Amino acid sequence: MMPSRPGLPLRAAAPNPGAPARLRVGVVGAGRVGSVLGAALAAAGHEVVAAAGLSAASRDRAQRLLPGVPLLPADEVVAAADLVVLAVPDDALPGLVAGLAETGVWRRGQLALHTSGAHGLAVLAPAQAVGVLGLALHPAMTFSGGPEDLDRLVGTPFGITSLVEHRAVAETVVLEMGGEPFWVAEADRVLYHAALVTGANHLVTLVAEAADLLRAAGVDAPARVLGPLLTAALDNGLRRGDAGLTGPVSRGDVGTVAGHLAALAERAPDAVAGYAAMARRTTERAQAAGRLRAHEAQPLVDLLDGVEVPS
Repeated sequence: MMPSRPGLPLRAAAPNPGAPARLRVGVVGAGRVGSVLGAALAAAGHEVVAAAGLSAASRDRAQRLLPGVPLLPADEVVAAADLVVLAVPDDALPGLVAGLAETGVWRRGQLALHTSGAHGLAVLAPAQAVGVLGLALHPAMTFSGGPEDLDRLVGTPFGITSLVEHRAVAETVVLEMGGEPFWVAEADRVLYHAALVTGANHLVTLVAEAADLLRAAGVDAPARVLGPLLTAALDNGLRRGDAGLTGPVSRGDVGTVAGHLAALAERAPDAVAGYAAMARRTTERAQAAGRLRAHEAQPLVDLLDGVEVPS
């Protein structure tokens, strides 16, 4: 269960100083993120009064994490709530906020937070126009839909964006959910999200690709081989940045890289483009960091520029 933070009531979010600190919460998008945040807010003492979810998986997840909470259409969820959690896909968020505004369901004094990393406050403008207090609170964590998701929320960094006068409210909401807030400016929101996608989502793709290549090479337990190696590489990267780089590119071993490309072209042609792109970016970073001198990097660049991706 998430730890509550009774010393951090959301009084700043109330429409008037005499309003109760505890809030009625509505979750629009009871998926992997929305249900977890709703459960965290409930554990902090708020009342989750309604949720909206379209898929069978969302309904099942809501029943598990938000037991007894009725599933209603999105406009009814908003009408019932003081704090609305919008946890829908990035591309769906603008239309959802605007569509709800057209129904007239938003009201002055409500809080509305969305969990999108790619959007800031601008997407909430239709709600803010009628006096809704808007917050962008993005948990920098991966949620798989498993029972461990709620535990992972404890100590999770949240990228927060709000008006300056609402920053304390944003930080309080995050702290009540067990997270740790950090500030992201509106203009930096998309770049911030691109960084997280590069580090997390692309990492999963790289790990899965490496595991597939090991299986193709006859290694029947790729996780056992990759686990210690990737753990050490991640630690090196986080602690030392480019100085933690190892491997043939960092040594300028163009013959080894050429051998890799030839083997991939023969045995795993779908992996050639990805390997070449990452080797090229690694070469650029290694040179910029002083790990490779120009005359060592150029043969790698020439090799990679000449790569033909199998059709």
